[in-house]
Amino acid sequence: MILWRIEIETARAPRVTRDVDRDALVVWRGVECDVQVGDLRVSRQHCRFERRGDELWIDDLGSRRGTRVNGAPLEVSRRLESGDLIDLSEESRLTVRRGDAADRILETDPLSAAIYRDAEAVLAQRSDFRGASSEEELRRYVERLHLLNEVHRALAESPSRDALLELILDRIFRQLQPEQAAVLLLGPDGELARAVTRPAGLAAGELFFSRSLVREVTQRRLAALVLDAPRDERFAGAASILIAGVRSVLAAPLLTPEGALGLIVLSSRARVRQFGEADLELLVSLGSVAALHLRNASLAEESAERRRLEEELTLARRIQLALLPIALPAIPGYELLAGNIPSRGVSGDLYTVARHPDSGAATVFVADVSGKGMAASLLGASLEALAAGPIEVDHLPDAICVRVSRRLWARTPPEKYATAFVSRLDPATHAVSWTNAGHNAALLIRAGGDVERLAATGPPLGLLPAAEFRRGESSFAPGDLLLVYTDGISEAIDPDDEEFGLDRLEGVAREHRGASLEALRDAVENALDEFANGVPYADDRTLVLLRRSTG
Repeated sequence: MILWRIEIETARAPRVTRDVDRDALVVWRGVECDVQVGDLRVSRQHCRFERRGDELWIDDLGSRRGTRVNGAPLEVSRRLESGDLIDLSEESRLTVRRGDAADRILETDPLSAAIYRDAEAVLAQRSDFRGASSEEELRRYVERLHLLNEVHRALAESPSRDALLELILDRIFRQLQPEQAAVLLLGPDGELARAVTRPAGLAAGELFFSRSLVREVTQRRLAALVLDAPRDERFAGAASILIAGVRSVLAAPLLTPEGALGLIVLSSRARVRQFGEADLELLVSLGSVAALHLRNASLAEESAERRRLEEELTLARRIQLALLPIALPAIPGYELLAGNIPSRGVSGDLYTVARHPDSGAATVFVADVSGKGMAASLLGASLEALAAGPIEVDHLPDAICVRVSRRLWARTPPEKYATAFVSRLDPATHAVSWTNAGHNAALLIRAGGDVERLAATGPPLGLLPAAEFRRGESSFAPGDLLLVYTDGISEAIDPDDEEFGLDRLEGVAREHRGASLEALRDAVENALDEFANGVPYADDRTLVLLRRSTG
């Protein structure tokens, strides 16, 4: 009967191997199970392995999180193949293997076997010269160190990823003398792609490795030495290997602390070069050096890209600030204060205050576009331009909202919209009209402490192709205060995920309604900071204050 083995990998324990030495084997957490591993994410009885003749099958035992075989959910009993990967949680994985141990050569026929060794263990072993058992072995150790030091220095001067990989292949061909070589790298989608090959431009039909070998090396972090590829089951479907006469294959992962970036794989025909275990150890070391420099190059590219984005963000913020009023207009008999604090460098909030030269009326426009960051700021700039015309000709607030909403709908996708609060003050009569387009309720705080909440009178701008907006009317008495804000203030959260809310904002505003506008703004910010208690603000914060003087 064929022997099956299960390799068990968890995040918090060393890798262990268990023979399937009975007809059925139950895995995981319960004390009654055959194999126990302390992973609370899996069930007390998670899955069962069952021998059926020479085959190995797996069943899920109704586990809470399910069992996945090679990434696919296990719905029914399934027959396993050697090398299949079984995931029971984010931290626990099994690998099944058929045949004799991976770290031994078959004694019956040395050319029919493969050696698989843990690459991390090879690196640890080769980094300790105290393990040298002879002067010759110590000499080889020193030579390897000299080579790796030379490669490190050369790679530090490589200007690009491909140049780095070509240099690695140069050293590999000089030291190991393969006939063919390839470096495969994992892409952002998790798929492997050829980065460089020797000879250059090998066609797909000329590749000398199998998917099974790639999986063993990259997913299990094993170094592989295949001594007779045509007889190895992992190459059974690789006709190109038989045609080319490839017999010896050597592969090593490009290991970093975060995982494998890909692999290096070499091949040779037996009459030209027969790889050995010393070659495997050297390739593992060279692969580790290459991975280190690839990782450093990637980090350098990410750092450069981050600096570029930061520069663009700074420029975008300067442009956005230029769109905000440089100076607020003077309104006879009134005090005015406004400001904006972005949460991500640039803001999706905008405000403007404009006074008509003929009528003397002052229009306050505060908006909050959907989303955050750069995209929101670009939409905000477009919205400011759309609103500028209706405000300049002194339209009433509801008419401004109708025109801006219609044009915003026509120029943006349906998921892009903005809430807005628009008010028009006639300082001669102290009459104020307002429209709330799906925005947070503005606060009209009377001098005596009564508060009116100016809630929505229409939908957000740009949400519907044709929208209607109502206009509210009121008036300012001496000491009355209008407070307009965006939801970055009311929806700020504390460590318990509770929102600051309108009631708290109203309480602060009522308490400090008689203070200077600067003192009132500071009181709001102080109350927010005390409430948030270190929790970062998730949204932009805009505040506009307009108060009739008492003198």
